[in-house]
Amino acid sequence: MAIDVLDARLITLISEEAGISVVECARRLGIARATAQGRLDRLRKTGVIKSMAPHIDPVALGFPIRCFCSVQIDQRIGHDRVSVGLEAIPELLELHTATGDADLFAAIVARSTHDLQRVLDLVATAPGVIRVSSQLVLGTHFMGRTLPLVKAALITPA
Repeated sequence: MAIDVLDARLITLISEEAGISVVECARRLGIARATAQGRLDRLRKTGVIKSMAPHIDPVALGFPIRCFCSVQIDQRIGHDRVSVGLEAIPELLELHTATGDADLFAAIVARSTHDLQRVLDLVATAPGVIRVSSQLVLGTHFMGRTLPLVKAALITPA
């Protein structure tokens, strides 16, 4: 979906200030409340804005360990059935089907390295999982970064 400068400004505002009201958005952007609401409704309907949920920090909840895992699965069982089984693990925050040596990539958090072993064992013993390989995150430079895409979406290729 194509977005214009006003859409980009609105997306930036609600991204940087979670919980801001539509009235306050309209005031800051110098537009009518109905315009702001209409734009938000359209951006949600078209899927540009997927959620207005707060960003939860796992570290603040007591999960300071993060790792990424590559998961090989039994192809006869399939990605969808394996993912349904893995969905029961609350520490597994993201799961993606991928190309390459691994079938799935997962982002996992844990309370400690001992707890991480418990979570990895849950993943490894889930129905359809053949092998799990993990990489511990030592530091994070940025994540959940989407605002640069909003600005890039305004640029039309030549």
